[in-house]
Amino acid sequence: MATYKRRGYKPKNKEEEAQLEEMESTTAEVFNTLDEGASKTEEWVARNQKYIFGSIVGLVIIALGVLGYQQFIHAPKETEASNEMFFAQQYFDEAVNAIDKDSLFNIALNGANGKYGLLDIIDKYKGTKAANLAEYSSGMAYLNMNKYEEAIAHLQNFKSDDPILGALAKGGIGDAFVQLNQTEDALGYYEKAIAHNANDFTTPRFLFKAGTLALSSGDHKTALKYFKRIKEEYPNSEEGRTIDIFIGKVESVK
Repeated sequence: MATYKRRGYKPKNKEEEAQLEEMESTTAEVFNTLDEGASKTEEWVARNQKYIFGSIVGLVIIALGVLGYQQFIHAPKETEASNEMFFAQQYFDEAVNAIDKDSLFNIALNGANGKYGLLDIIDKYKGTKAANLAEYSSGMAYLNMNKYEEAIAHLQNFKSDDPILGALAKGGIGDAFVQLNQTEDALGYYEKAIAHNANDFTTPRFLFKAGTLALSSGDHKTALKYFKRIKEEYPNSEEGRTIDIFIGKVESVK
């Protein structure tokens, strides 16, 4: 066992003297290795200082660029897009409750009197929230105008976690597929609308649409599954008030 060397300490015998000399040699080797490693690191840093500094500067520039883009480019673009959106959205809202829907929807989509329409917003302000919302409004406009393929294309481009709009967009795609006689695709999108968010407005609405579509396709088991969910989970919804009639209809033909 090695003995700690105190100042002025003299080995008692030759064996202890040999152990002390070995410890001193090992310690010297360790410090030499550390010194060599430190020297190599310093040399590497010195040789590559230009590149290291350049990398740091590059990261700083990227960070500042992102902040600058958000503050000086993206934010003003968002504001401008929202302002331009006002005219088109106003005509879209009027068209929803109007008798002559198509003409108002056309103005909403294509603009008028030098004002941008929804399609212009999508084209000129890509990446903004206004352009995303314009995808939704365009899709719904085309759906109301019976242009189902255009409706599907725009509604599929709309991205939102909003519990209502997100579900309505998916359900709107389902409605368009129904009109194109693509029952399986329609049912798939009704399922997506149902799963998007559980709420008392959109969920029973699309459960009912899915149920009536399954019923018209002769799939009584699936229809009954959707109708019973309305009865059990959303009895106070608009669809829930009359759902017993539909459940009875399905059970009578099973």
